[in-house]
Amino acid sequence: MDAAAWDKKYEQTELVWGVPPNELLVEYATALPHGQALDLACGEGRNALWLATRGWEVTGIDFSPVAIEKARAIATRSPRSVVERLDYRCGDVRTVEYGSGYDLALVLYLHLTAPELISVVNRAINSLKPDGILMILGHDRSNVDYGVGGPEDPEILYTPEDLMKKFGPRLKFEIAGNPHRHTETGIAIDALVIGRKLDVGS
Repeated sequence: MDAAAWDKKYEQTELVWGVPPNELLVEYATALPHGQALDLACGEGRNALWLATRGWEVTGIDFSPVAIEKARAIATRSPRSVVERLDYRCGDVRTVEYGSGYDLALVLYLHLTAPELISVVNRAINSLKPDGILMILGHDRSNVDYGVGGPEDPEILYTPEDLMKKFGPRLKFEIAGNPHRHTETGIAIDALVIGRKLDVGS
């Protein structure tokens, strides 16, 4: 994972991932009461911005300075009340402090080595209030052989079953599965889990 490489990617176009928020986040979070949210590896801030427009106070963290600057610039197009609910920070999610007291934490399309991912997710769970919600979404390991796009290295991919096994003692899972995304080049297979933090200590 190289911040300089991501800087170059974000510099190439006005918006790398497009304006709309992730559809699965919208589907799940629309009915949630707004609160405090953490968006790890937030990129250009599309998901954080959407949450802020719905009344959430959002901390977005990304290690690409270019992405964070673009996220801040994009946010300025929104009403002041929305901008004031956004706190974009440049930092490596593997090492930076997240803060605490969140109602919702997002780990979307963050692909790391297994030890790094376990550490990040455990720290994300620590940052949640009791009964806070964690959403993990990324490219499923089966996508390498049967889907399109995403990393080709199975070592940094996972399955819902992997995630449930690793974090089951700390989360009560509400949703787990393999949603499919239609892309310009074919169907991508994702891995999704959503769970609530169990009150068993952080």
